[in-house]
Amino acid sequence: MQLIEQIREELEKKDKTREKGIIISREIVRDCRVAIQNIHKMELETANSIIKNARNNMQKMVEILKDQPDVYYSGFVEHAQQEFTECNVIYALVCGKSIPQPKELNVEYVAYLNGLGDVGGEIKRHILDLIRHDMLEEGERYLSVMEELYTGLMLFDYPDAITHGLRAKTDKLRMLLESSRSELTSALRQQKLENAIKSLENNLSSIK
Repeated sequence: MQLIEQIREELEKKDKTREKGIIISREIVRDCRVAIQNIHKMELETANSIIKNARNNMQKMVEILKDQPDVYYSGFVEHAQQEFTECNVIYALVCGKSIPQPKELNVEYVAYLNGLGDVGGEIKRHILDLIRHDMLEEGERYLSVMEELYTGLMLFDYPDAITHGLRAKTDKLRMLLESSRSELTSALRQQKLENAIKSLENNLSSIK
């Protein structure tokens, strides 16, 4: 019975640690999603503050789970790391900074790659915002970033057992890339047409 009680205590400890980790991971995911909303609103100082809080929680989660590797690799930590990567990458892009590396974010490589795969949706959203504000050249810059992401992720052609669904995200990124290119191309053509009409009107006015 002493052995049974010892095992029960260890599993009880593991379960409590897991619950703490899950609670923190949910806070991280929530913070990252709120920060992304702030980024799209160009409320960058607010977004940065929220991201810092998420970073602190990331460190806290890793510290809590450092002696429980089976819990650490059970899935919820990787999900939080993906969200954290996505949030930090889109923040860096909008701020004109270099994309942070996995070591800077303290995330696993596979989580980082999947986070990059999710960035495409946020880049497309930002491109559409730029189109609405007639900032088409800036939109083309973000389209180039999306193309680079897709080209890079294509290189990781490994089984899902290793990359945890990266191939599906890469396929989705390709579709986002094509639709973003189509939206931007249409906007550029519309802009050229409007400029041509204005030029014609100015020429006709000068003739009169």
